[in-house]
This record gives sequence, structure tokens and C-alpha cells, in this order.
Amino acid sequence: MKETIWETPFWPKDVAHKVTDYHFPVFKFLDDSAKNYPDNVFTIFNGATKTFAQVKDTADRIANFLAGKGIKKGDKVAIFLPNLPHFPEILFGILKAGAVCVNCNPVYTAKELNYQLKDSESKMVFCMDHPLFYANTVNAIKGTQVKDVVVCNIKSYLPKIKAILGSLLGKIPKADKHEPGHLMFDNIVAASSPVPPSVEIDPEKDTAIMLYTGGTTGVPKGAELSHTNFTYDVMGLYESGCFLQNESKGLEKLYKGGYHTFLGVLPWYHSFGITCALLFAAMSGNKLICVPDPRAGKPPFTEVLKIVQEQKPTIMPAVPTIFVAFANHARLNDFNLSSLIACFSGGAPLPPEVCRQFEEKTGAIIFEGYGLTETAPVATSNPTNRETRKIGSIGFPLPGTMVKIVSLEDDTQELPKGEDGEIAVCGPQVMKGYWKRPDANEEVFRQIDGDRYFLTGDIGHIDSDGYITITDRKKDMIIVGGFNVYPRDVEDILYTNPKVELVAVVGVPDDRSGESVKAFIKLKQGQKATAEEIKDFCKENMAGYKRPKLIEFRDEIPISNVGKVLRRVLRDEERTVKK
Repeated sequence: MKETIWETPFWPKDVAHKVTDYHFPVFKFLDDSAKNYPDNVFTIFNGATKTFAQVKDTADRIANFLAGKGIKKGDKVAIFLPNLPHFPEILFGILKAGAVCVNCNPVYTAKELNYQLKDSESKMVFCMDHPLFYANTVNAIKGTQVKDVVVCNIKSYLPKIKAILGSLLGKIPKADKHEPGHLMFDNIVAASSPVPPSVEIDPEKDTAIMLYTGGTTGVPKGAELSHTNFTYDVMGLYESGCFLQNESKGLEKLYKGGYHTFLGVLPWYHSFGITCALLFAAMSGNKLICVPDPRAGKPPFTEVLKIVQEQKPTIMPAVPTIFVAFANHARLNDFNLSSLIACFSGGAPLPPEVCRQFEEKTGAIIFEGYGLTETAPVATSNPTNRETRKIGSIGFPLPGTMVKIVSLEDDTQELPKGEDGEIAVCGPQVMKGYWKRPDANEEVFRQIDGDRYFLTGDIGHIDSDGYITITDRKKDMIIVGGFNVYPRDVEDILYTNPKVELVAVVGVPDDRSGESVKAFIKLKQGQKATAEEIKDFCKENMAGYKRPKLIEFRDEIPISNVGKVLRRVLRDEERTVKK
């Protein structure tokens, strides 16, 4: 792609306009930190720790084991695990063997996992020793190319006293029985040499990780992401990442070598969690807290608040629903969250009111970014300082990335600043393409001014200062009597109502106007409201065509395993009712 400089007077003065040092395999992040900080803690799980040297040793043994099992360069190996300390060891081990890591959602049903294992042609799967997860794995491998199953038990990763007590009380999860021939993780690690095979990696061409996407809108597709898709994205984040350390020092580059602790609340099977927590921590030589279930506790999210108080993380990548959950937690004031310095927000637009509430209650600062699975995932980021951060915006492209706004009628036609169109991204983090889906690749890739751009499906614009703002998903746009209504606009206003905790806005069929706006609302604990009260609030705060015609209160609003509000589920419910 052509070298260009993003036009804005607010580009941070200490941030370069391109990244050059990223042409290497992903596992170099671990190897470099193990060399520079061998005795520094990398993973933390229930208070037990593993150093960078220990994680590298295990990853090397796993790579050796895989080679011994006949796994060759380009073969697919699946990880079907929540955020356990095994995960980074297995991930880096697979990559060191030259294989492709296929990340699978650990709460998939056997049928969903079977589809992914079949489609990816995976030859091995690592799963958790757990009554449900293991049983699903056993059923899911039927009819696939999977030859080996490696079962990961958490006992050896717990502090000794917890492991002993857990065994005595039967609290350590374990499958009822293991199938003959299935292998135990601890055994294969102990039996293997810490000598990975010699495999030549072409970072630009070789796939590192396959992530499945599109399951909420159709058949899931495997996005093939190369080593440099991830290494560029991490280094681009580091280049543009400055954090407010304290009032006296002001802004400084993110410290390496153990100063920071990343809170792993986002699942690592997802691009946001794996890049912005796992890989970023590995690259920077910092600590990573493994959180298998952030919703654990009564009320939900109580256990993760305890972790913040005890382990004192400084950096938290999260989706907006997690910030909502923290800010509205009934016991928030019982916990000390002052260790948090900086939070990345992504996965969905962050309502400004949610940002304000979270920062007010925790003292941390949120920097909103933007990306997709297909962009590994980060494409843009707000300046990481309070002076030039623009709340409600997704900021500027990462150094070396270009963004264009293209016409919804002609997706090769660039629109001028201020006009809404589809966001298109070009950069080293853009995926190779969808696995075995040339039809899907034709839909999303365009040549614009001689460069290969990815059409994101998101609508947005670039303002006069160069900041990019997402208006909404193209598929979520509602057309009311010829007027375009973007759900995010309505949701952002509803979040300013002090009684509203979570909201989702969708379009529903309407005989008169084609579509009408419906708002699904979850009220804050202890609050009561009527539909008329909410409608009066909307009348005071938004144009007539945007106002929800229908209001429905819900105890819960459907969210994905990553934490995204699932408008699609609500929209489908409405259309099913109409039929």
C-alpha cells in the first residue's frame, strides 16, 4: 500500500506514522520476553503464577509433541478452552510447530464445534477436563479429521493448597471419564523435550491463527490471519499506546518488563482478547491474569471485581457491556479498583454516558478503538491522552493503516469528509481471506486507488478534524418513512436516562412507515419506569422519526459470549412474532 500520512492536526506528536519492525513470527513475542525477562511473571491464575521462561519451556515441549505426532507446517490444531493458563502455552506451541491455531468458542455445543472442526480440517484439539466441555469435544470430533484429543486439567496450575483442598472437596472440574486414547496435557508436556522443530515461517504468507466470524449473521467463516497480521497489530498498538502513569510524570510510553498487568476478561478465542491482552502482554513482558468466566459470582461479575482488588491489574481491554456491568454493579463500592490506569474499549460502539460513568466510578480512562476479526482486530484507536481523545469517536487509523469512507451505492467511490458511508480498511493487519470461501472474499475486498481494501460493513464518517466515527452497522440501519435511523444514535441518548442500564434498538416491520423503532431496555437495579415515561424522555431528546414507537422492558438483553449486544436476536424474535 502507498505510504500516506493521516490528515489531522491532532495526531499525537510522539507517535510515528508507520510501523516497520513487525516482520516476524508471532511466537517471537514470547521468545524475546523469555530471553529479556525470564523470571518475570507472565500468567496468573487463581493466585498461581508462571514465568515467561516457564511458559516458553512448555510451549517448546508442546511444539515438540506436535511434531512427534506428525503435525506439519500448515496443519490445523484447535483450541477449545476458556481463558486458562494452558492457552498461551498451547497457542505458542502450535505456532512454533508451524501449524495453524484454530480458536474455538469454549461454550459451543457439540454441533457447532463439529462444524468448525470439519470446516477447518483440524487434526487435533486441546480441550478442558470438564464434564460439559469434554463431553462436547467427544461428540464433536465424530466425522472430522481429528486424530488426537489432549485434555487439560487445571489442578497442576493451582496453588498447592488450593489443588489439595480442591481434590479433597471435589471442586476441581473433571470429566466423568476419559475416552481410551485421549491424552492428558500434563503427561504430554512431561514426556516431551523442550526442543521445538525447525520450521521456516514466512510471516507475511503463512497463516498463524484461524478465527471464525459471521456466525451471528450466517454460516461462520474462517478468517485466515497471518503472523504479520497479528505482529503488526500489536506493534501498531504499542506505537500509538501512551498511558497516563501519574499526575507528576504525565504521559509515558507503556512500560515493558512487568510494570503492567493485563486483565484477561475478554475470551482469547476472540481476536480482541488474544491481541489486546494475551499477545500485548507477551510482547511487552507484562503480566496476564487468566479469567475463565468474568460473569462469575453473585451478582454477576463479583468475582472479577475481587480479582481487580487482589491482583491490581492496570490495563483492561473490554467491550462496552463489561463497562456497563462494572459501573452498575450493586457492590462496586465494596472493591478498590484504583489500580486500573487504562482501558481499551472495542467490539461495539461505546456509549459516551457509559464511558463517563465508568471513569467517574473507577478513576481509569477509556480509549475507544475499532476493528474486526478480519483485521486482527485493531484498525483504529483514539489518541491515548485526555487532551486529544474524542469521546464517541474511534480516533485515527493505526500507524501504517489507511481508512476510506466509500459510497453505499458504489463501494469503490470515496466520499468527502463529513459524509456517512461504509468504512473500508487497508493495512498490514487485514486478513489473507476467508478459508475456502472465494465467494465471500469477492464480497469484501475491493481495489481502491491501487490498494486492497476490506469492506467492513460498518457505516461511519471522518470529521473535519480527522476523527473517525462509527454511525452503525450497515445491516442494523433502520429506515423510517425514508429517513435513516441508526440504532446507536438512539441508544446513546437512552443511556443518558439515569434509570437505564442496558439498551438495544432494532427496526421492526411497520405497515405505515416500512419500519419503526423499538427499544429493549434493562433498567438499573431497583428502578421502575413506564413505556410512556421513556417515550416522554425521547420526545425531549431526539427527533420525531428516531423516537422508539415501541418500548419493551427486559430483565436481560441477549449478549454474545464476547459481550456484544445481539440486536439480531431481538430483531429475529420480532419478525417471528409478526409472522
